[in-house]
Amino acid sequence: MKTPQALESVIDSLKKLPGVGPKAAQRMAFHLMQHDKEGAQNIAEALINALGRVRHCERCNNFSEQPVCDLCQSMKRDDSVICVVEMPSDVQSIEQTQSFKGHYFVLLGRLSPLDGVGPKEIGLDRLIARASEDVVKEVIVATNFTNEGEATAHYISEKLIPLGLTVTRLSRGVPAGGEIEYVDIGTLAQSIIERKSAD
Repeated sequence: MKTPQALESVIDSLKKLPGVGPKAAQRMAFHLMQHDKEGAQNIAEALINALGRVRHCERCNNFSEQPVCDLCQSMKRDDSVICVVEMPSDVQSIEQTQSFKGHYFVLLGRLSPLDGVGPKEIGLDRLIARASEDVVKEVIVATNFTNEGEATAHYISEKLIPLGLTVTRLSRGVPAGGEIEYVDIGTLAQSIIERKSAD
């Protein structure tokens, strides 16, 4: 039996999500169409709503419904510290630890010359400009402990240390090859507290 084209389109779309293979995508699509049409409608409406309202913060690149996100606007945050992460999901993970009270800068990626991703593509010029503000004293580089994440951290350190900034890196409680998003809250909190100098 041939799958209807409209349903095949749903399956193909779901397969594009991280960690979702062909079988899982098919199971999800079939479940939504057969058992949860209301849920499917809610998902569709929520996605359309988010696509129309959510953007990247003009200051830090985190997700926001306003031009500048709530974290950047907060007067309760420590303006002297910026934590650099790869993705908005990393901000969420670090915020859940309740161990960091500074500001963020989201790169929206990591250096990967083989994929054509250089300093310009991840906004390192904007990071350097922001870190150069007089109030900033420390930059915590919280990129993932993958080869690309380490290369990105090294590049950032080389650019920021000459500016007289303290540049630190999360401690090694985060496993080599590990991604911030998947590290348990306790380990992540400890790695923020025990961060090390990046020089």
